[in-house]
Amino acid sequence: MSRLENAIEKALKARSTEVVPKKWVVGSDAKVAASPLQEEIFPDSSRPQSDLLLTVEPLKLSNPNLLVNRADSAFLTEEYRKLKTVVVQKTAGEKFRNTLMVTSTVSGEGKSLTTLNLAICLAQELDHTVLVVDTDLRQPSVHEYLGIPAGPGLVQCLTEDCPLEKALIKTGIGKLVVLPAGGRVANPVELLSSKRMKEVVRELKERYPDRYVLFDSTPFLAFAESQSLATVMDGILFVIREGKANINQVKLALETLKKIGNLLGVVYNDSHLVSKHDEYYYSYPKEG
Repeated sequence: MSRLENAIEKALKARSTEVVPKKWVVGSDAKVAASPLQEEIFPDSSRPQSDLLLTVEPLKLSNPNLLVNRADSAFLTEEYRKLKTVVVQKTAGEKFRNTLMVTSTVSGEGKSLTTLNLAICLAQELDHTVLVVDTDLRQPSVHEYLGIPAGPGLVQCLTEDCPLEKALIKTGIGKLVVLPAGGRVANPVELLSSKRMKEVVRELKERYPDRYVLFDSTPFLAFAESQSLATVMDGILFVIREGKANINQVKLALETLKKIGNLLGVVYNDSHLVSKHDEYYYSYPKEG
């Protein structure tokens, strides 16, 4: 059993640079010729989806906590590959469980970086495309980590009838696509629990049968929208950062998730457990 898996088991038991790529367009006029992004969206394209995703110039990422920028990324990448393997195993079956929400008890536990790094690992393999949706409309951060400029996103798709193809962004990082938040919303509960949001989730789930859709959500205990969104997900990945939330908060969050019935597993983050072979532990800056 890997150290990451041991850490997850321990947690469960104990706590029962802004660069705009040349080839993608955000909010472009409908009269403009279809970009590679729009080709990927429309199902009548004759080109394979994987080929289309790899034709875009990669974003130039500067955040040091993304896998592609870590000087010590070999070990970290291997741990995320192990996490990816577990996720693929738990979501495979007669019915592909491809919509997954990533949340945490409170803010600052590393859920957004966990979402993005897991997505990067999934997107770099041959079998799956990956879409990351930023549903943390109070403190969106996915666009900041990836250096994506301001543009339409989930908010506009929900409130302004913006077509999804105008908001989805190909990153050029494997087969990773992003739907950014599109801005902050003071009180997003009604927006994310709306009928329109359920339709968007269903559309994203069913558009491509081989696509994982990872939703970066608000902290679970702090805000009601994450609890509402959890009810329409295939599975929940719950991030626990060592020493962050207190034990009673973690227990309450896990009990609530168990009642919903789709808790996929726990990611034990920033572990200070030391193995006989290394002294590495995850260390991320505070973020939502």
